[in-house]
Amino acid sequence: MTTGLPLVLVHGFSQTARSWDPVRTELAAMLPVSPESWAPAQIIAPDLPGHGIERDRPRDLASAAVALADRIGPAHYVGYSMGGRVCLHLAALRPDVVAGLVLINTTAGIDDPAQRAQRREADHRLAARIEAIGVEAFIDEWLAQPMFATLPVDPERIAERLENSASGLADSLRLAGTGEQQPLWDRLGHLRAPTLVITGALDHIFTELGHRLIETIAGATLAVVPDAGHAVHLERPAVVAHLLAQWLAGLDGASDQPAGSDR
Repeated sequence: MTTGLPLVLVHGFSQTARSWDPVRTELAAMLPVSPESWAPAQIIAPDLPGHGIERDRPRDLASAAVALADRIGPAHYVGYSMGGRVCLHLAALRPDVVAGLVLINTTAGIDDPAQRAQRREADHRLAARIEAIGVEAFIDEWLAQPMFATLPVDPERIAERLENSASGLADSLRLAGTGEQQPLWDRLGHLRAPTLVITGALDHIFTELGHRLIETIAGATLAVVPDAGHAVHLERPAVVAHLLAQWLAGLDGASDQPAGSDR
């Protein structure tokens, strides 16, 4: 069967649309010849607000999600980390355009108000540091975190991150950081789109969050990628591409319609 809908790949914080190039390359190699296959109508990788060509147009998570819906419309949406949080907002606010949802190392937010406030303060401090030291020094510090310890050094991917601006990244943290996000856990039970959750086995925190997501979203499934950390789509692009292809192939004909439409 064919999805007949775009596959939309939504990047994480400090990345751009080009971060998906390795996954797109793997997907292209897997595309079957038959038009009656799982092949999407097209693969789209947008820049999120505050990043790439959208660096001067920061938005909060909700407005970023609505803008994505207005720009692309019905599709299968795949989000990594911050991109996953945008896609969760999209599924909650505009279920009419979400035919399928893939969340890669994603959280639905911080439940505890005090912990959320602490994270918000930390995000704002980090935003100020980005503005003070500049993008190049910040990216060095960002990628030195333990959560990226298993991420191979890739000059092309680093160069892509350096295309972002200090002001854009700082505003993204202030508007769309995890500390600013109102938790969505109590809304996930209402989601109707077929959902796949992908985590890296070495990222224990987000694998635990992945288990919580599939326990909350009806019918959701979890795929844990061995020997991968937080940036699983960069560490294991072939595995992630295979999971996406397998997931698309498994969707029935009803998923060709947006989740909120009449069937």
